[in-house]
Amino acid sequence: MNKTALDQYEEIVTDALKSYTVKLHKSFKTAFIQLMILYMALLRKVNFTQMGRYSDNSEQRFRQLFEREFDWMQFNLFLMRQRFGESVRKAIAIDASYISKSGKKTPYIGKFWSGCASVMKWGLEILGIGIVDIDRRDCMMLRAEQTPDKACLEKQCEDYNLVDWYLDVLRKYKDKLLGITRYVVADDWFSKAKFVGEACLMEFHVISRLRDDAALWYSYNGVRTRKRGRPRIKGEKIDFEKLDLQRCEILDIEGGRTYSIKAYSKAMKRNIKVVVHYPISGGHKIYFSTDLDMEAKDIIEYYRTRFQIEFCFRDSKQFAGLNDCQARDLKKLDFAFNASLASVNIAKVMRQKYYPALSIGLLKDYLSNTYILNRILSKSGLKPNRTFNTKLIKELFGIVAEAA
Repeated sequence: MNKTALDQYEEIVTDALKSYTVKLHKSFKTAFIQLMILYMALLRKVNFTQMGRYSDNSEQRFRQLFEREFDWMQFNLFLMRQRFGESVRKAIAIDASYISKSGKKTPYIGKFWSGCASVMKWGLEILGIGIVDIDRRDCMMLRAEQTPDKACLEKQCEDYNLVDWYLDVLRKYKDKLLGITRYVVADDWFSKAKFVGEACLMEFHVISRLRDDAALWYSYNGVRTRKRGRPRIKGEKIDFEKLDLQRCEILDIEGGRTYSIKAYSKAMKRNIKVVVHYPISGGHKIYFSTDLDMEAKDIIEYYRTRFQIEFCFRDSKQFAGLNDCQARDLKKLDFAFNASLASVNIAKVMRQKYYPALSIGLLKDYLSNTYILNRILSKSGLKPNRTFNTKLIKELFGIVAEAA
């Protein structure tokens, strides 16, 4: 029997639920599968009202579902393995994303940085954790945690800040993440001494970017004397306008000149592997890794592939209603954020298996059209021939228009 696109999508969700170690009730599985389909089938806002309108379950049923505890990390790990297989070069990508939200009663609502607008805006923020495949140049999201507002952070303790909270989230999922890779890749905001130091204590290696005016010294490779006092750990200060090429490794990378150096960071109080890139347009960019044995070319590739996590946020906002949740409860918001990100993961697995030529947007159109047709047929009171029905769906929606 030929399967429709919805059948294929549902099959992927069902297989992911089978990997779940905790026993789930049949009623929860049924509602959960329906929910994940709706995230990719609804063309309008993905909220409780629309879910109740376009499904057989009531709006209240979905509100109750969003109160349930669910291990999104385990669910998405299965999807990640389906997408990436046994690929060796992986990294843990972490990044924060602004979520549009109005009102004053939502927990943790406040002013957060919006990268798209480059200003502080009223709303929410989530910290996303994903796995980046360097060779495939793609990212699969594992978990999202809502960022507390400033007032909530200050209640923790006097010196507790956003960096501490990000570290606590990383520490919370440390065991599962270390089972995948030791490399954590993040943007230059995370290249702070406290974050890097604590992450290394958790046995991670951090790959990020430094400020262009970072204070670095050449690593000291001279003879160790037996004089009293602390041994020398650094050499001369690095002048990025005039590098000592005898201490550098020259890399063959397009788009300018690139050099690799083992350097001592004053802020981090540790030796790091540094890659300095001089683009043709002028200036320089400094990338680093706390793994001194890492290949310099890998540092560049790992950091540049980090940006794939931004595309996960973008696709979830455009196609899976990441900004649309109506809830004002922490549990419901957490469920909504992770359901949205997980639906994009499912779509990526589906594209790889069945529709490699389609983008996420075109696949969503295909699923939505199929879902509406099935719903019309189911509500018409008819019992159409399954073979003819499948043929009809393929004729009506099998050919998806190419993007202009």
